Amino acid sequence: MAKPLNIVVACSENRVIGRAGQLPWRILEDWHHFKRLTAESTVILGRISFESWKSIHDAQRHAIVLSRNQALAGPRVSVADSLNDALVKAQAPDLPRSIFICGGQRIFEEAVKLPQVERLFLTLVHAQLEGDRTFPEWKNEFPRRLERRDGSDQNFSYSFYTLARQ
Repeated sequence: MAKPLNIVVACSENRVIGRAGQLPWRILEDWHHFKRLTAESTVILGRISFESWKSIHDAQRHAIVLSRNQALAGPRVSVADSLNDALVKAQAPDLPRSIFICGGQRIFEEAVKLPQVERLFLTLVHAQLEGDRTFPEWKNEFPRRLERRDGSDQNFSYSFYTLARQ
């Protein structure tokens, strides 16, 4: 039986996910949500996302990094040369059961179309923001809302969604 495959992302109303290699916001509640959600799981992400996530090894995560740089491999880190290769590696029986695709843009563009992705865990930041990285249109791919919880801080209001394909 295949392990559950999910996407987790935070984006603005205009689908911005990054600016100059960083998130264009600092939302502590979202960061805690993301870390709880991906704890003790396998995370698939690109090299830039991997290098910017300093606490990736906390909570027993196993990272699969899409890169040609095999030197990134190490304890709880594998390297894959494509998303398909990463998905095959993530199914290994010795890796955590839950799999989360965590970005960046090119990986999300490919992953959102994969029929085996069951859930989209989306933090929608209710703002129009400037950025150089975006998340693809998801509404047709994940039309079913399973859960919504709203939040806010001193800078933004946002909603945590769990969305499904059908």
